[in-house]
Amino acid sequence: MSELYGSDAYAPLEVARRVETVGVAKARMATLPLLMLGVLAGAFIGLGSMLFVIVRSDPTLGFAAAQVGGGLVFSLGLLLVVVAGAELFTGNNLLAMAWADGRITTIEVLRNWTLVCAANFVGAAGLALLVFASGHTGMNEGAIGRTVVRIALAKQALPAWEAFLRGVLCNVLVCMAVWMAMAGRSVVDKAVAVVFPIGAFVAAGFEHSIANMYLMPLAMLVQPPDAAALVTWSGMAGNLVFVIAGNLLGGSVLVGLTYHVIYQRRRAPETPEQVETS
Repeated sequence: MSELYGSDAYAPLEVARRVETVGVAKARMATLPLLMLGVLAGAFIGLGSMLFVIVRSDPTLGFAAAQVGGGLVFSLGLLLVVVAGAELFTGNNLLAMAWADGRITTIEVLRNWTLVCAANFVGAAGLALLVFASGHTGMNEGAIGRTVVRIALAKQALPAWEAFLRGVLCNVLVCMAVWMAMAGRSVVDKAVAVVFPIGAFVAAGFEHSIANMYLMPLAMLVQPPDAAALVTWSGMAGNLVFVIAGNLLGGSVLVGLTYHVIYQRRRAPETPEQVETS
């Protein structure tokens, strides 16, 4: 079918079948590898966030250059997830496709999302601790540390509805990046598919829950205890509740279930062997 599109990429219908089949495998993965891959994904997104902060800490850059440049380097995080292999909560919102087609149960979906989200937090916060201990935040005469705190305080101060909507818009783009990466057959294909949607959501200032799990703990480690405004655990939790809810809606409903209705609804489930030979 992909020949009809004049390229060796998988066609959209083939992508829908692949996403669903992968979703079944993810939902039924054993707990230990699922948790380990989740920790890796959290660390990978943290690495992308670390590069983003480096760009944003340069005062010589204009607003557009800092936002777009930060978005481009942040895309390293999802590229590592997609190419190296890891389990990312926001990307796994696409499990909604396999669930809607009746191939996995609600319990299996919730198990995956809960375990992966928790493991992502461990990986992201663990990387934040390592980065802080390494002295990285003192670079550029302390500008990196100050930038982290400024970013985290802005996230903590977001009104609930704004954090939610930014989470929705973020994960529409993240899941579209994952979707398009599934169409690629090479690392170059996947990189091209990932960079532009991820760069766009970061440049636009949308909210990614796992990135926040790196930035906000790091800010709590860096900030002086006598600062006028402090990033707190309760402030982080208040942000994450609404951002995670927004990420879920954007990824599961606006991408996953939308494509399910377009390509998979009322179609008999296919075996993995049928998908590979289509």
